[in-house]
Amino acid sequence: MPFKSQAQRRKFAELLVEGKISNEVYERWNRGAGAKELPEHVKPKPKSKVKRASTTKPRRKTTSRTTAKRKTTAAPKATKRSRR
Repeated sequence: MPFKSQAQRRKFAELLVEGKISNEVYERWNRGAGAKELPEHVKPKPKSKVKRASTTKPRRKTTSRTTAKRKTTAAPKATKRSRR
């Protein structure tokens, strides 16, 4: 498996110096990369936005304004009587 970035190459060199990996492992990875010009860091791939079908229930239709007014004005208002 080749190195993907300079930062990864440095990390493996550090692990080699600390004795956590063998020289053969480092050389195998280094040969895989070859003499390619590697980027400093590899950016993660952007996540693709997947459009999903709506799983929520459809909204109910609201009542029209005229029907709503009829429901709220059930009792007529009392009018003032004129004095005689």
